[in-house]
Amino acid sequence: MRYPAGGGMNAAARAKRETVRMQAASMFEASKPTTQIASELRVSEKSVP
Repeated sequence: MRYPAGGGMNAAARAKRETVRMQAASMFEASKPTTQIASELRVSEKSVP
């Protein structure tokens, strides 16, 4: 099954997800370990590539 653009989320949820992605990117640039990134962003370690 395919979902519409944005995975079925509303604009606010998409904006929040993008904010989390940008925070993760800056943490990667700072060479933080993935376990720390996952913990700080409150996501699973599998969600952090």
